[in-house]
Amino acid sequence: MDSVLLLAFLCAALSLWYIAAAAPSHAAADFTAYPTIPGTEDVSVAGANSILIPPRREVYDDGRIFDISHRYVPDMPVWDSKDGLGNDFLWLLKSIKNGSLANNSAMKLGVHTGTHVDAPGHFYDNYFDAGFDVDTLDLQVLNGLALLVDVPRDQNLTAEVMKSLDIPKGVRRVLFRTLNTDRQVVEVAMRLMFKKEFDTSYVGFKEDGAKWLVENTDIKLVGIDYLSVAAYDHSAPSHLVFLESREIILVEGLKLDDVPAGIYSLRCLPLRLAGSEASPIRCILIR
Repeated sequence: MDSVLLLAFLCAALSLWYIAAAAPSHAAADFTAYPTIPGTEDVSVAGANSILIPPRREVYDDGRIFDISHRYVPDMPVWDSKDGLGNDFLWLLKSIKNGSLANNSAMKLGVHTGTHVDAPGHFYDNYFDAGFDVDTLDLQVLNGLALLVDVPRDQNLTAEVMKSLDIPKGVRRVLFRTLNTDRQVVEVAMRLMFKKEFDTSYVGFKEDGAKWLVENTDIKLVGIDYLSVAAYDHSAPSHLVFLESREIILVEGLKLDDVPAGIYSLRCLPLRLAGSEASPIRCILIR
């Protein structure tokens, strides 16, 4: 190994040691209450010698990791439904209490439910027939540096709004936090992803906003905080603009409550559902 390579190796090792040494203690902060999610409170189970309390966390590693995926619960909103997901989406097929050796659950839900990702076949039938499903999506696009930005709260994502956000060239992944996350109705918070009834007035991309993004930015992943990146009255036109090139991935239904705006390392992994135009997805942000 020549002297230049040896010096580079030593510098890298020293940097790793410094990062590890400077990391905060994992016992410093308590994020168990972040954020309050209706219907998903911890459940205590009395045991012989103790009480078992399963952890349900949104933030890990003292605020370094944010889970931005929604839990699947009966009151989760479903596209064009007043009744939400309902109680029947998950059931116990086999139960230890009923004599089985193990508990085995089953579930049934649409692939566009909750936090999910769209593939090109969602709005292009020729892409669907050709096999451009979620199993063909590029993991390099779904994982990497991402920018979380706040959208003006009183507007959909139009070309004018996109210009005002001034997103730098070279940014490939952007998560848009909108009025959907913190909408106020008569001074009461009505976060749309926590409302059982589907709300057509959610904020999303208008067709001109989608076109401006495609033509003027380097963005290849678009994330948003409700069930569709497209405004309700522009659902088809905006999706068609985004998905036409097969280069842009849409991540919908993100949980961005109280996550500070800024740059993160995004990690998103869909299920490998061959033949499906969408998939539930688990997404996290790492500082």
